[in-house]
Parts: sequence; structure tokens; C-alpha cells
Amino acid sequence: MVPLDCADRAGRARSISTAASAARRGDIVLVPTESSYALATDAFSVRGVRSIRWAKGQPSSVPLPVMVPSVMTVGGIAVGIPDQARDLMTAFWPGGLTLLLAPQPTLAWDLPPNAPIAVRMPLHPVLLELLDATGPLVVTGANAAGMSPPLTVDEAVGQLGEAWTVALDAGPLGDHPVSTVVDASAGASSPLVVRRIGAVSLEDLRAICPHMQDDDIR
Repeated sequence: MVPLDCADRAGRARSISTAASAARRGDIVLVPTESSYALATDAFSVRGVRSIRWAKGQPSSVPLPVMVPSVMTVGGIAVGIPDQARDLMTAFWPGGLTLLLAPQPTLAWDLPPNAPIAVRMPLHPVLLELLDATGPLVVTGANAAGMSPPLTVDEAVGQLGEAWTVALDAGPLGDHPVSTVVDASAGASSPLVVRRIGAVSLEDLRAICPHMQDDDIR
């Protein structure tokens, strides 16, 4: 495992270039998000996605989140996106909002068939710069089952060993809330449904989409 320091801008540019090359090859990269360190790889790499599942001990039936560099990218990976979902993207991206969307049926990727994809544009600057260089990445927490999300590279190593080729080290991360999850996968004719409340409150969501339904079990 190669740890790459992202503390200064010059070093960060070199580190992100190295990490982008690794992700495009289908290697696993350890990345910082707003709330924890996570495993990432090219969303369209079958080898990369299967490697993440193996590292996490997850079956292929478990959906993996996809992160994108911009709102415009979403149209290439999802279909039937409701206007209200686009309004939420405009209001809360980049940031702590995950949208469940219907995937493009023509895409070749190793994600569960006939299941929505969880899509988010993150706020962490290092991860955003990496996404700008790579396009969509599968990104999921670098924690073992039942363990707390790691806030440092060392904590991630302690939980999963060195399952990645490259680690983007942004230092200790703050303890931020998980993202809010809104289901928009049923299409324009169905209401949006909150599946989990996290970083974005229900009040803030309803300020954009007044008829948002709440299905979160708190």
C-alpha cells in the first residue's frame, strides 16, 4: 500500500494523479469522504468492484454507492430522473445527500440488476478532485462489518489490512453525520421518499420538495 500525502496543494495534485491511474486500472484506492475513509474504484471496473466486495466481505447482491464529479454526470448513469430530484441536486450537491435512482440499463457494471443506484456528489475537496480526474467511482466505507467508520488511514488499515493499492491521506477526519438518502427511483410520476435522515434535515428537503414522504425509521 502506498500512502500519498494530500496536505499541500502541489503534493496533492501528484497524489491524485497517481490515485486516478490506479482507480482507472480497477485497483482499490483509499479515499477521504466528509464522514470517514472509504474504498473506491472505477464504477465500471468489474475487477475493481469485485475486489471491494471481497475486501468488505459483501455479497454481490449488496448495492454499492456511486459518487460523481458533477450533476451533469448523473444523466449518463441514471434514467427517469424526476425534476424534483434534479432540484435536490442543485440545492444540496456537493454535500450530504444521496439519491436512489434508476440505473441506465445499457451500462456494463457489476452492480445488482434491477436495483436502484445510490448516487452522491461529495463535498470533500480531495475526493472531488479525484472524481474530476476519473469520472464515477464506486465508494463505500473502509470499515469491517460491525465496526465504526475509520477517521484515519491507520484506523482503516486496522480494520481491513492493506486492501488498497494507494491511500490518499488527508489527515484525521471530523466526525460528520452520514448522508441523507432520498429514493427517487420510481420515476417522475411517484413522490420522492426519504429513506434515511442524516446531514440534510427533513425540513430542508421539504423546503425544496414540499410533498416529500418520510419513510425513515428513527
